[in-house]
Order: sequence, then structure tokens, then C-alpha cells
Amino acid sequence: MKENKAEFGAWLSIGVYIALSVIKLVVGYFSNSKALMADGLNNTTDIIASFAVLIGLKISKKPADADHKYGHSRAETVASMVASFIMAAVGLEVLISSITKFIDGDFQPPNRIAAWVAIFSAVVMYFVYRYNIRLSRKTGSHALKAAAADNRSDALVSLGTVIGILGSSWGLPWLDALTAIIVGLIICKTAWDIFREASHMLTDGFDVKELEKYKVTLSYIDGVEKVSEIKGRIHGNQVFVDLIVEVNRDMSVLESHAITERIENELMEKHQIRNVHVHIEPH
Repeated sequence: MKENKAEFGAWLSIGVYIALSVIKLVVGYFSNSKALMADGLNNTTDIIASFAVLIGLKISKKPADADHKYGHSRAETVASMVASFIMAAVGLEVLISSITKFIDGDFQPPNRIAAWVAIFSAVVMYFVYRYNIRLSRKTGSHALKAAAADNRSDALVSLGTVIGILGSSWGLPWLDALTAIIVGLIICKTAWDIFREASHMLTDGFDVKELEKYKVTLSYIDGVEKVSEIKGRIHGNQVFVDLIVEVNRDMSVLESHAITERIENELMEKHQIRNVHVHIEPH
């Protein structure tokens, strides 16, 4: 099942984040690298965020009930928003503490072993990102897509950490502290991007270009005279489309019903949309 595959992606992220955060925090502490410590703190927030995504995925699998006629798919999007809040809180903490240390001039070159840890982390996170982004496309999971975006930003953060550590050990002691500030900014930026997409979906925002593609598909269906109105919304990994089409006013109910079935089949075949509501009006 698609949901089980998406859950595996979330569990994979959790396992990797736990291992990397422990390594980074321990090595960062003993090697005196503020940038690696900040990177490690970043990964601890990712653990919590990934658990939020996992919970959302599990809730979204629940079938429709008396007071959730459309199912629980939006729990996935809510999980993405919760994850963004957690990331923003830690990003601000990293940012504030790093700026304070930078202003105080607390510069001490770290041990180069911290750079090797950061390089290893960047490589691992890149492969986790590639796996999860492919999985999110296969399953249509927006929560897993958000997790993949976080994986990618973590790989970039670790690369930046490498630069900061090496620069600091090569005669620029302030670069490690500056990198920690940049890490905080990247965490906050990633949190904002995830929040913006989740809030867009929760307020029934939908890509207008996608609606235009659907209209083009409908225009080739025999019997459809005009698409008067088309709307779309997203519930987790499900797309719902509502449309009003005009047909020949002399058609029988049976003939117009056959057109609605053709519409549903075409949208399913060409755009993988399973939830279509069609209203027929005379042209």
C-alpha cells in the first residue's frame, strides 16, 4: 500500500536522524565545533518532526466516519504544519544562541574530525533525500514530500558545516560561529517553506495550472460542450475535483450520465484523480 511505503520513508528518516544527531552532538562537544553542535540540534528537531509526519500518515489511513465524510487524509497536511512549527522553534534557538556567541567573540578553532563527521552526514542525508523524494512522488504523500525537503536542507546544512569547520581551522576562527548562524537561518527558511505549502493546502489552495490541464483533457471528451466551472482541493495525498459541464440540452438523463462517467474515467486515467464530482447543465 502507498501509505505503508510512505510510513517506511518516515521511519527511515527517524532512524538516520537519531544516529546522526547523537554522533554530531558528541563529536561537536568534544571537538569544540559550534557549527556541528548546531547541525546536531537541527537533527534532533528532525526526529520530532518525522514523528509528527508518521502520526499524520497513520491518522490519514483511517476510513471515513460519521463526522469525517471525506476521510482523514488532511491529517497528513496538519502533520506537515506541526513539523514546521517544531523546526522554526529550534531554528530560532540555534540562531539566537549562535548570534550571541558570535557577538561575544567566543571563537575557538574546532578539531578537524568534526569536518569528517559533517561530510559523512551530508552524504547520508543526500541519499535519504533521494529515496524519500522518489517515494513521495510514487505515493503522492505531501507529508513525505515535506520530510524529503527537510532531508535535502539537512544535507546542505552539513556541507555548510564542513566549510565553517575547515575555514575555522585554517585561520578563520569566526567562520565556525558564522556557519552556526547560517544553519539557524536555513532551518527557519525550511520551516517557512513547509508551513507555507501546508497552509496553502489547508485553506483549499490549488495550482491553477493543474486545473487548466484538466480542462484541456475535458475539452476532448465527446458530448462536453463547455466547462463552466472547475475547482480542486487536496486532502493529504488525494485530489478532489468539482466541476460544472454543459451538454446538449436535448440529451436524456442516461446520455448525460454516460458523459459524467467518461469524465471520471479520463481524469483518473490521465491525471490519477479518483474523487470527481460532476454537475451537468444544459448548454
